[in-house]
Amino acid sequence: MGHMDHFSAGWVTPVLSYVMACVGSALGLRCTVRALEADGSSKRNWLTLASFAIGSGIWTMHFVAMMGFSVEGTPIRYDVPLTVLSLVMAIAVVSAGVFTAGYGRSRIMSVALGGLGTGLGVAAMHYAGMAALNLHGTVGYDPFLVVTSVVIAVVAATAALTLTLIVRGPFLAAVAALVMGLAVSSMHYTAMYAVDVRLAPSSAELPGATATEFLFPLAVVLGSFLFLTSAYVALSPTGKRAESVAAELLREVELSTATAATPAPATTATA
Repeated sequence: MGHMDHFSAGWVTPVLSYVMACVGSALGLRCTVRALEADGSSKRNWLTLASFAIGSGIWTMHFVAMMGFSVEGTPIRYDVPLTVLSLVMAIAVVSAGVFTAGYGRSRIMSVALGGLGTGLGVAAMHYAGMAALNLHGTVGYDPFLVVTSVVIAVVAATAALTLTLIVRGPFLAAVAALVMGLAVSSMHYTAMYAVDVRLAPSSAELPGATATEFLFPLAVVLGSFLFLTSAYVALSPTGKRAESVAAELLREVELSTATAATPAPATTATA
């Protein structure tokens, strides 16, 4: 059995991965709230952005954390197509949950199904990413911890959506993002403790890319996307604010129109 170290890079990887999970969750949940205030194509666009934010956020969290993962006695490589597939899978499954939450008629059912879809998206991304792992040996899992990790993801994702969709306010929105970030991180490390590596020593070169060759550049790109999109969402007006601005503008137009249409008072000539 190979000795595994989940924190070979020290505290940097768990802290940074948690930050990325919180940023992606905050952005995704905020976009979901914006979607509830919108209609038509605007609603669809906000939900799509939410799916990309949460999906890329949990993917970035996972692989930033994996940069601190090592197994004594074997190098580690990552299958590039499977790694990219895990990102696509995360966005696709999370999208199903987010769109269910955004378009559902029943708020309770929407939150339940949305949390289930989002939580399963977190778990699917993790285990697809683990399938991309190449090392000299085989990777097994403790079934109990696998099920526990999936339950953690689903329950915490449902709690985050509940706070975001049912109870409003910036403070609770921040709490929801922290809860969701904690869910992703807890799920990741619970699932990692379920891993059992049995070494098969070999001098053959492993296929795939190292973390610094592939994962780090892609994580930087996705991280930049999350921070820039967060700035855009923070600076864009909310649906309610946009409605109030439009109403105010309409009142001003009506006032100016009424003023222009009112005839000037007649003047009487004096002898």
